Amino acid sequence: MDQLRVGLVGGGPWARTVHGPALAAHPGTAMTAVWTRRPEVAHELAQEFGARAHARLDDLLDDVDVVAFAVPPQVQGELAVRAAAASRHLICEKPLAGSVEDARAVVDAVQRAGVHSSMVLTMRHAPAVREWLAGLPSGPAGLGTLASARWLSGSLLGGPYSASAWRIEHGALLDLGPHVIDLLDAAVGAVTSVGWAHHDQPDLWRFGLVHEGGAHSTVTLSMQLPIDPSEIEFAVFGPDGIHRLAGRSADPRTCFAALLDELVAAVDGSGPPPALDVARGLRLQELVEQVSSAAG
Repeated sequence: MDQLRVGLVGGGPWARTVHGPALAAHPGTAMTAVWTRRPEVAHELAQEFGARAHARLDDLLDDVDVVAFAVPPQVQGELAVRAAAASRHLICEKPLAGSVEDARAVVDAVQRAGVHSSMVLTMRHAPAVREWLAGLPSGPAGLGTLASARWLSGSLLGGPYSASAWRIEHGALLDLGPHVIDLLDAAVGAVTSVGWAHHDQPDLWRFGLVHEGGAHSTVTLSMQLPIDPSEIEFAVFGPDGIHRLAGRSADPRTCFAALLDELVAAVDGSGPPPALDVARGLRLQELVEQVSSAAG
């Protein structure tokens, strides 16, 4: 098979501006099918990207090798289990599901089916981020290392995501938290526990993480501050100096293309399984839940 047949599930802003264009442009994938809860949106996207619009999810599953989700987490959790049970590879957004229990069900379904999966953790697929991580000391950092992350934006005050019900309900922790925790985990060592957490209005999250090896990190997140463009910075302070990473680092489509490179290679046997898979998504969701519980 020259190209993986990919079905797009969802028709929101991210599906239109990232998933659809990236899937259509990648040499290893062909966007062949679309399904959304609103048939008129599915037809519109199918026409734009040269795919077939399906009235039922089961029909899409019969038509593809891979399912790419661009839907709210509580919807993704249920549909991803169905897709994996149909032996379809998965591209999942974060957070993986509406709850840790539902995220665990996705992981179990993927393992039973023996399919590949990728999480859309866009920052980790950015070339500048990979270069930054490669420049850090290898292995878990020790007690003498501190890390910090700051992601402040006004995304919920206006723009394409300001009407997203799940983002409005859960705020920056559920939307930005998986990205930030994942990158800190990769930078200074696996997160072993949540040390403390505070949540203040409007949508201001602050929390501390403890990492394997003894490093600590602090995080500040918000999506309801009058800031445009977003303020994003990661920093590691250790015995060998200060390592800073600022800004988004890459266009989301570029990051999504790198994700597709890995998934295509895994499926055709020329590369390893994606490291940022649904098991990674489950672990991030567990940590996000621990932050939420610690904040009360």
